[in-house]
Amino acid sequence: MKIFSYIIIAIAIALIGFNLTKVNFSNPFEGDSSVALIGVIAGLCAIVLLLIFKASKSIEEKTK
Repeated sequence: MKIFSYIIIAIAIALIGFNLTKVNFSNPFEGDSSVALIGVIAGLCAIVLLLIFKASKSIEEKTK
């Protein structure tokens, strides 16, 4: 499970990087830029959720 979470975090970082290249910073809320911003936010949420999951598993192992 540890390796799987690292793989998903790496994929999320790659998707954030790809979506950042699609953002038009002069008009970030128009057209494809808004979709790219949603993708960036979704990737960041995925990373935060996985880090919370890893922290909870670490706490669970320490309490056993």
